[in-house]
Amino acid sequence: MARFRKRAGQQGAALEAPTETQLSIFTRIGTAAAPRPAASPREPARAIFGLTIGMIALGLVMQVSHAATTMPLDAFREELVNLVVMRGLAVLVLLGAWWVGLARLRPFVPALAVTGLLLLLLVFVPGFAVAINGSRRWIQIPGLPFTIQPSEVARVLAILWLARRCVDLGDRVSGLRGYVPTVLAGVVVALLIIIEPDVGSTLLFGVAWMATMWVGGFQERHLAVSAVGGVSMVVVGAASVLGYVRERLSVWLGDVSNDQVLRNAEAFGSGGWFGQGLAQGGYRNDGLQYMQTDYVCSLVGEELGLFGVLVLVGLWGAFVWNGLRLVRTVKNRFAALAAFGLTVGVTTQAMIHLAVATQLSPPKGMTLPLISDGGSALMSTCLAIGLILGASRGESHPI
Repeated sequence: MARFRKRAGQQGAALEAPTETQLSIFTRIGTAAAPRPAASPREPARAIFGLTIGMIALGLVMQVSHAATTMPLDAFREELVNLVVMRGLAVLVLLGAWWVGLARLRPFVPALAVTGLLLLLLVFVPGFAVAINGSRRWIQIPGLPFTIQPSEVARVLAILWLARRCVDLGDRVSGLRGYVPTVLAGVVVALLIIIEPDVGSTLLFGVAWMATMWVGGFQERHLAVSAVGGVSMVVVGAASVLGYVRERLSVWLGDVSNDQVLRNAEAFGSGGWFGQGLAQGGYRNDGLQYMQTDYVCSLVGEELGLFGVLVLVGLWGAFVWNGLRLVRTVKNRFAALAAFGLTVGVTTQAMIHLAVATQLSPPKGMTLPLISDGGSALMSTCLAIGLILGASRGESHPI
């Protein structure tokens, strides 16, 4: 409550104008809800590591459960080995990125950013490009047993570049001379992603990019204009040019029906409170497609029920909470900004997947990080999380 005092030498006189700002209930709630910084970044880092390993294990259980009743025995054995190996490699990537740390990577960020751009360009190069369902989103590197989606790797590397640029700009970060080139750099990356075409990944990249710019110190009014204009151009332009985008918007608005979306929604709600049990899902056993990837949350709802879905949401909520605690504790400005941007990128992807599964957003083929089946997607996610953890190894540098 704001305090008031009488003027000296006056009895019963009118009170002075308040010299303190009156706090509102929203200010109090916001302050109470804000994650408190830990005494050391290692504390939230350990929590994030435990949550990540737990979700990788949960994802392995769900993938094995799915493969056990949808594949012949020989194919299941091969898939089981592949699942264990890929998730083991993902953990090694996470530990490696954690050990390296963000501070050590800073001198190599420009070269890494160029590498990300080259990977995005490879989707248009014959011999590397792999087209699936009419989109050129993947590349095949000779010697690798899986395809790579360059936009996933490029998003991680682009955030590192942006974090370094925010630090290098210093006080110039609030001026247009620093703002315009930074926005244009993001536009170049977004254009390379959207012409694959991949509207969802473009919007995901844009959210992570603009959020990092905001925390990095760029002026809010500039960011607001760019964000509104960018989202409008992407959505309107994609809906005008790409038929599948118009169709998905129509499905979400209820103008048309889509059997895939409808059946996955039914599967999501069929588990009741505690699910039908592992490997007991009727929709999965009937061969409903993409339940191991783009609709894995529906698989969780069917087999583990509302309880399993709430546990999953709670794990991601704890991930966000500890990610923000880590960012607020890190003293190295570059590491803190990079960790924030990477946290936004990973958790926004999870939010989009959950929103699609519950029909809160238009259908979008986006995997659930750490849970869905995948090769490069899992590796990229663990690379991002490992770098977030690596922020706790940064050198002291005031934010």
